[in-house]
Formats: sequence, structure tokens, C-alpha cells
Amino acid sequence: MSLIKKLQFFNLKTVVSGATALSILVLNGCSQPTPFAIVEPSDSVAEAATPYAATPSKSTTLKNLISAYNGESNANIMYLAFAKKADTEGYKEVGSLFRAAARAEAIHRDNHAKVIRGMGGTPKNNIATPVVKSTVENLTQAIKGESYERDTMYPGFIKEATQVGNQAAIQTFNYALEAETGHAQLYTTAKNNLATWKQANRPLYVCPVSGYTTLDAKSKNCSQPFEKVN
Repeated sequence: MSLIKKLQFFNLKTVVSGATALSILVLNGCSQPTPFAIVEPSDSVAEAATPYAATPSKSTTLKNLISAYNGESNANIMYLAFAKKADTEGYKEVGSLFRAAARAEAIHRDNHAKVIRGMGGTPKNNIATPVVKSTVENLTQAIKGESYERDTMYPGFIKEATQVGNQAAIQTFNYALEAETGHAQLYTTAKNNLATWKQANRPLYVCPVSGYTTLDAKSKNCSQPFEKVN
């Protein structure tokens, strides 16, 4: 073969090989999935995207709610027992007060339970058998418990919930705080005027939303009609 023909053959082979390689590259390219980037969020973004209830075991607010749920559950049982004792001793109106307070504590208990479940937790309580003494002693015990919740427990719980911005917890704690403040006042009035309360037979009224308890049927401290308790 002449030198010129050899060169022509070589050039043709090179062009064919190049075209074949290009065809293979194009086909392979069409069969591959479109590439994409995976971007990992920063810690702050991940935390912002995570629901508040995602780590309930690490939440101080949730622990406070469960503690309050347990306390209100026991208060409900205790006040019903105190009401029976007041009735047997002839303190009908004091019995009504204890029943009204028991109803309020049940409302607080249920309000707390809703928030606990909303945070992914489980309401838990450990019911203790109440120690029932005389009505005077029972009132003293009730004043002590309500004063603690008013002055220490609920203000502390509200402060912590406010720091983390848990509005549902703040609301249920505030409802309870308002009601417990009223209970402490009513118990103190009853204890200081026991003879009068023994003779009277006035009903009490409980707000089904917040548990606010009052002797005033016309009170405006409730968004719904009051429940009457005798």
C-alpha cells in the first residue's frame, strides 16, 4: 500500500473510532440518573425543624407538667375525702367548698394531660390514700398545699415554660395558679369563720375552662357558664 493510502486509511479509522466512542459516551450519559446535591442542615436549623415534642424525656416543662398532673390528681381525691368528713361533722358549706375545689383540680388535671399528650408524653400519677382528720385540720392542710402551689410551684413552672416559649404549658399553669390562689383564700375564710360556714348553705361555682372557683354566680372570670357545686 502506498504511503498516501496508508495515511487516508489511518485517518478514516481514527474518525470512526472517535465517533463510536462519542456514541457510547452519549448513550451512557442518557442512562445515568441526574446528579443532585445532599445538603445536611446545621444544628440550629435541625433543632428549629424538630417539633418541641420530639425529645419529651429531655423537657423540663414536660416533667413539670407530669408533676402538676400528679399533684392535681391527688388533690382531687383528697378534697373529695375532706368533703365527706365535713359533711359528717355538719359543715355542709365547707363540704361544698371541698367538692368545688376537687372539681377544679380535676379540670387542672385534664388540662395538664392534654398538654402532656400534645408534647408526646404520657400523663402519669401515683395516687396516695389521703389522710383525713378533722375539718379544721383538713382546712389547714388544704391551705398549706394551695399556698405552696400559689407561691412556689406554679410560678416556678410558669417561669420555666416561658423561657422555652411553651404557650400551651404557660396557659394551663396560669389557669391553675389563678384557681389555687382563690382556693387558698376561700379555705382561709372558711377556717377563720367556721361557725358561719357551718350554718350557711351557699353553692359554689367552678369555671369548666380554668377551674376558677367562686361564691359569686355573676363572676366574669370565665369564658363559659359556671358549673354549680353544692
